[in-house]
Amino acid sequence: MSRVAKSPVALPTGVEVTLNGDVLTVKGGKGTLEHRLHATITVAVEGQEARVQLVDEKHPHAWIQAGTARALLNNMVKGVSVGFERKLNLVGVGYKAQAQGKKLNLSLGFSHPVEFAVPEGITVETPTATEILVKGVDRQQVGQVAANIRGYRPPEPYKGKGVRYSDEVVRLKEAKKK
Repeated sequence: MSRVAKSPVALPTGVEVTLNGDVLTVKGGKGTLEHRLHATITVAVEGQEARVQLVDEKHPHAWIQAGTARALLNNMVKGVSVGFERKLNLVGVGYKAQAQGKKLNLSLGFSHPVEFAVPEGITVETPTATEILVKGVDRQQVGQVAANIRGYRPPEPYKGKGVRYSDEVVRLKEAKKK
C-alpha cells in the first residue's frame, strides 16, 4: 500500500479543485492545470484538503496509481498557487543569454547564436547575462524547458564550461599528463 496516497493534499486559499468525469482540474492565482486520472482512482475534496481514493482496490496497480496521482495533484496545487522556478548558470568566456519576448538568445561558443523558442505557459528571464530563470505553473514543463536549454551545451568535465543548473556540482577531471 502506498503511504504517499493516504496523506491529504492541503489546498491553500484561492485554489479550487474540481473533478469532471476522469479529468482533474486545479485553478489558482497563477493559472489552470488539468490531468486525466486513471480509472482505478478518484479525488474527493473535503473542506481545505483533497484526498485520493481508490475505486477498484482489487486492481494490482491501484495503490501505485493512487500514489502517483497524489504526487501530481500536490505539484498541480503548488504550481497554481506558488509556481515553479529553475535557475541555470552559464559558465565560460563569452557565454551569455538574453531574453527577448518569447525567444531566448544564447551565445555558447558556437560559430552561430542559438535561438530557443520559449513554449506557451513558460516565462524565461535573464537577471544577468550569465543567469537564466525558467518559471511556470507546470513542474514537468519547467524542468523539460530547463533541460532543453542545458542540452545545447552541457558542462564539460575538464574546464566545467557550459550551461548548468544552479545547484549542480560538476566534478572536474584531471588533465592528461605528458
